[in-house]
Amino acid sequence: MNEHFFSDMSVMLGRSMRHILRSMDTIFTVCITPIAMMLLFVYVFGGAIQSGMDNYVNYLLPGILLIAIASGISYTAYRLFLDKQRGIIERFHSMPISRSAVLWGHVLTSLVSNAISVVVIILVALIMGFRSSAGGLSWLAVAGILVLFTLALTWVAAIAGLSAKSVEGASVFSYPLIFLPFISSAFVPTETMPSVVRAFAENQPVTSIVETIRALLSSQPVGNDIWVALAWCLGILIVAYLFAVRAYKRKAA
Repeated sequence: MNEHFFSDMSVMLGRSMRHILRSMDTIFTVCITPIAMMLLFVYVFGGAIQSGMDNYVNYLLPGILLIAIASGISYTAYRLFLDKQRGIIERFHSMPISRSAVLWGHVLTSLVSNAISVVVIILVALIMGFRSSAGGLSWLAVAGILVLFTLALTWVAAIAGLSAKSVEGASVFSYPLIFLPFISSAFVPTETMPSVVRAFAENQPVTSIVETIRALLSSQPVGNDIWVALAWCLGILIVAYLFAVRAYKRKAA
């Protein structure tokens, strides 16, 4: 590792964060859209949904957080693709900086921007009536799972950004990720779904992650869901990281 790796990476992080702060469409997609969905589901559909909890926003919040993260990581692929298309990556590599700092700068930007959007959404949920009996350790566990989920999807986004041939190709991969929470227990209990849909919903990664976060926030036993959630996040993270680094080295060669 280059001795200036961390300082190089912080410069790349600052560069990408400035791009986000100057892009209103990014802020709108990452923060405003999930909040609008939360308002819609709580105040329009919430009264007709039997969630098994007194307060529907408590039931809904974990799924909204995952949708916000899935929306946010599409911009990682978009920004990486633009850097590749415009020759920015090659230009940085011609300078005396750590080569991997460019890639890690995008990954850290995804972590920071998604963390900010998650905090904003939780604050809005509190205004809407969200309440949690979770203690400090449970909140740390929720934060850890969300960080793992963000990292896993960010490395998937890095693969898309480095491999895509067009802007549309770089961002289209995120649509199935945004759609997955709708076929899970994020919005309604899976018991209400037809058998085939229910089988898919109960065995895809979003359901175990949502159930774990929901149980932690309501001080309920997490059971095996937390181990399934961690296995999904770590498995996707490791595989995506290996493929993303391979694609990056191929572009940098």
